[in-house]
This record gives sequence, C-alpha cells and structure tokens, in this order.
Amino acid sequence: MANSMPSLGYMVTQDLLMNLTALGILVITDVVNICIQLGTGAIYVFPQEHALVIILMLLMFMILSFSAITVPATKRFLELKYKKRYEFALKQCPSYTERRRGVPKLKEDLMKFWMMAHTSSPQFVMARSVTCTTTGFLCFLIAITLAEAMVRSYFLQPRSLGFCNGDSDYKWSTTLVLVSQTAAVAIGTVAPASRWLKAVNFRCPFRNKKSLKDELRVESYWVECLAEKKERPLNFWMLHGRCSRKLAHDLNRLMLDICIATQYGIVLASKFLRFITVYCSSRILLCCFHFTFKSDSVANAESSGSNPSTRQFVLHLEGEEEMVDYMARSNRVATDHLIQKGRKKQPVNLIELLEATTFISKGFEGIRDFDSDEVSSLASGEPPNSWALPLVTLTSIAVALPNIKPCSLKKLVKAVNEALVYVNKFEEVLDIEGELANSRKAAEVVWLGVDLYHKWLNVDLRKLSKQHSKTPQEVLKELVDIAQKEFTESWEKNRILCMKHKPSHWPIKTQAANSMYRISQTLLMKYESRNIETEETLLKDVEKMVSDIVSGCFCNTAQVIGMKCLVTAVEVREASVREAAMHLGRTEKILEIVDRRCMPALSHHKVAKIDEWREFYRTNKSITFTHPSSQCTTRELIINLE
Repeated sequence: MANSMPSLGYMVTQDLLMNLTALGILVITDVVNICIQLGTGAIYVFPQEHALVIILMLLMFMILSFSAITVPATKRFLELKYKKRYEFALKQCPSYTERRRGVPKLKEDLMKFWMMAHTSSPQFVMARSVTCTTTGFLCFLIAITLAEAMVRSYFLQPRSLGFCNGDSDYKWSTTLVLVSQTAAVAIGTVAPASRWLKAVNFRCPFRNKKSLKDELRVESYWVECLAEKKERPLNFWMLHGRCSRKLAHDLNRLMLDICIATQYGIVLASKFLRFITVYCSSRILLCCFHFTFKSDSVANAESSGSNPSTRQFVLHLEGEEEMVDYMARSNRVATDHLIQKGRKKQPVNLIELLEATTFISKGFEGIRDFDSDEVSSLASGEPPNSWALPLVTLTSIAVALPNIKPCSLKKLVKAVNEALVYVNKFEEVLDIEGELANSRKAAEVVWLGVDLYHKWLNVDLRKLSKQHSKTPQEVLKELVDIAQKEFTESWEKNRILCMKHKPSHWPIKTQAANSMYRISQTLLMKYESRNIETEETLLKDVEKMVSDIVSGCFCNTAQVIGMKCLVTAVEVREASVREAAMHLGRTEKILEIVDRRCMPALSHHKVAKIDEWREFYRTNKSITFTHPSSQCTTRELIINLE
C-alpha cells in the first residue's frame, strides 16, 4: 500500500474508486483471515505482533483512502497554477528575448518548464505529502515488527528461525517461504521508508523553525472536495416526499461531516507524528554531529538562495513554501542530468552531413531549389509538402544514381535515417490540424522501402544505379517517367477520391509519385542547360538540399519544446518534458550548426511549414544571402512564441 500510494495521483476519480474498492476487499479479507486464525488458535505465537500489524495495515488503508480524496483538488489547483506560470515563462524566456545566446538560453527555458512539470506532477505531489511520508513510517514499523519477531524466535530456539515447535508437512519449504517473504518486505520497505527519512532529514530544525501551531495547521485542499460535496444538493429522483428528501440530505451531510473530521484527524496525526520524529531525530543528530550539521545547514542556506530565477517556477501547494528552495536545487540537477544523458545518443551521421554542407550553403536555399514552380502539375492542384517527404524523395534519387561511391551513399542514408526520427517528431507536434497526415504517411512508406529494400514504390533503385552507361540526366529522365506513370495509375484508380477531396487528402501513393515527379523534373531542368561533370556533383547537390531541409526543420526546436511542455494531460506532461530535455541533449550540436546560418525573417507559424519558406523565396526572388556568422541565429529572426 505504501509503495502504490504515489501512483494515486495519476488516477482519475473512477479509477481511484475501483482500485480502492479492490484494495479494501483484499485488506479486509486478510484481516478477517488473521483474526479467525488467532481466535481458533491456528496462530498461537507472537499474537501481539500480529495484532500490531493488523492495526497498522488498517491504519495505512485508511490514510491511503482519505489521501485519494485530495487528488482532484490538488490536480485542479496545480493545473491552474501551471498555466499561469507557463504564460509567465513564455514572456520571460531568454530564448525569445535574448536571441543571440542560442542553445544555452534554450536550456534555461527547458529547465523552467521541467521545474514546473515535475513539481506539479500528481505522483510527485502525492509522494511529498505528509500522509505519504506517514505511510512510509508505518511501513517501516511493520518491517521492524517482523525483524523483532524473527530475533525473538532465534533466541527462543537457538540457531533456528522456526516460529513454532514441531514438524511441518511442508518441511524445508517453510524456511524458503520465510526467507523470500522477508526479502520482499525488506525490498518493499526501502522506497516508503526513504521518503519518510528524507522528510525527517529535510525538516530538521536546523532548516525549519516553524512552531508546533504552524506545523499542525491543516491546509484547505485536504477537505476541499468533501466540503464541495457537502454543499452540493443530492439528486434522489426516487424520493418524492419532503421528509424523505430532508432525511437523505441530513444523512449525507452527517456522513460528510464525519469524513471531514476523520480527514482532519488523519492529517493532524500525520503532522504530529512527523513533528515528533523530526524533533527526536534532530536532537540525536545535534548531540552527535553538532558542528558538521551546523556547517551543512549554513551551506544549504546559502545554496537555497543561489537560483532565485528558477525558484519562482516551482509549483507548490499551501504549506509547502519551505520546500521550494530544495525542489529548485534538485530539479536543476535533474535537468542537467537529462540533457547530459541525451548527449550520449547524438546522431553522428546527421551531424557529419550538416557540418560538411554548412560551408557550401549560404542559408536554406535548398528548400527553395528542390522543387521548381516551372514544373507543370500532373493534376489540378498540388498537395502541401511535409518536411519528411522531400527528404526521402531526394534520398531515393541519390540511391538511383549510377557510379556513386557506396560509402558516400551509405553515409547519406544513415544521416537521413537519423534525421527522420526528429523530423517525424517535429511534424507530429507542429501539424496540429492534420493537413500533412497523408504526406507524412507517404514519407514513412517510401522510406521503409528505400531503407530496407532499396526500392521506391516497388521500383528497384539498385537496378537503376547499375546502369553505368547512362548519364545522370538520363537516370533523372527515367525517374520522371516512372513517377509520372505511377501517378497516372494511382490517379485513375482513385479518381473519385482525388476529385472529391483537396490535394492534401490524396492517397499516399499518389502523393509519393507526385513528389518524385516534381523533384526529379526540377533536377533535370536544372541540369538541362549544362552537363553534369560527375554523378558525385549531383550527389553533393542532393546532400546540400537534404541538409538545408533538415536545418530548416530544426529551426522549430524552440517552438516544439514549448508545445511539448504544454500538453493537455497532466499525467503525461512530466514524461513529455523529460523527453524534450533528452531531445535537446541529443540535438545540441545540430542546433549549434543551424544557428550559424542566416535565415529569412519568418514568424514561428510560417517557420513550421516548408511551403511557407518556399512562398517567401517565391515572393523575394531577389534576396541575397550572406555567409553564416555568429551574429545571425535562428532565434534572432523568429518572432515571439507568445
């Protein structure tokens, strides 16, 4: 019960009721079974220990049940507080107001988001509550009771842990059961007892000077739900008489008054128990480690005020003010650990590709060059481009080129494979309306064939690449013809669907063929007026386009992190921010590379869509690019997220 108590925070009201009912049946069954065996004499040794364990078990179940009542109130309060702090964090975010500081300031932003998400996590809120630490103490008492019984048994029967005299039909297996259950109790006691010990250590009077009156004050959120239910009228449709309805309301109020009084009693007893244990522990520590503890308390007092900027983003309940500094320090360390953990899994091949193409790319012009407006449409209308589909199409073209060094092609495929992991995650967050759903699915289907089988829609790209006698222009022309044929077949097969819906809802195969046709035709038109020196030259051009598209997608990192930190469900928010922190660690080097480039002045809404980039280049054809510099970063040119 003590181990499962923090998990109550993640449950909705219906799940809480069902789980508590099931647990109550189990507890009552165990208690009745033990009482029957004590009464019939089946259990005739250590009756005092059995009685104590029964009392502690019932007490723990009562504490757990009444603690569950506070979950809706604390969730509602912290959710409201989170949204307010989130809006405040956006206004204070250095990544948007001090845009020349790049990745370090993005880390600061993420640290604030992690601080808010973790401290408002329902599981963490329940784990740091006074009733949860009390269950840890009770769990520790039960373990001590078992240990005391085993020691007494050992001395009553020297060199034996048998709890009674005589032989058992189960023979040696009884000892095995005793050892295994003792180990289970010991392991299960670690987490609850550690929560209690941590609370005692933190609330030592060297750090906490609260009076007994302040310590025993019961906060309003403990009884908020019960008080609301008491004021809410009952809807008994089966009761028509005034007297019967009055009696029902009076009984309801009486029961809720008893529950409120019980809740007050449990919280007061828990706080008093914590106060006593803290007082006794502090006196022992005072006698043993006076000088050491004094120096530690001074150091902690100094460190507690070292980070006032992050302190204000710690979300806490009423009565937890003294824990704010401690949570701010520990969560800052946790954020650094998550980012460092992410650094160990950086996409090496993608970083090499971006590094190699950064110096030959003036900015992000590859986003403009991969698809030309001079290419005629195969149908009335064009589907919107996702970030992923041009990447996989360009890589498919590279795989089809003859006379390419296998090592160069292998590096490109690995780099794109790593890039798609992040591009897909970005688009999943950015594509709120789902307009790019089919385009993204088309990219996934195409890449599955290219990566595993070197095939594009069942077209063997290796067969094309083995045509060593053909020039790159001839290979591109063949790809154009193949794509046009695939598009025509898919269009004829799904004509009604394609005509009925807008281009963004075209079938997957239709969109994949359209992308291959347009990109291959664009490259063919680009090199029609001049001969390509070698296939490697075309490969370098494709690599530059891939690099520019990936870099453009990574310009959305700040926005994606912000959106990941404000997910709707509070139960998954902490995991979402944790993933964002690890993502930042994995892509830290990539962001540094991207920040060397200069980009056009686009709002964050337009930066999220590759077609908006292309529209900008279309309307600003005379734009001149400057070489990347440290004075021109992505966040200099993206307007505020808020």
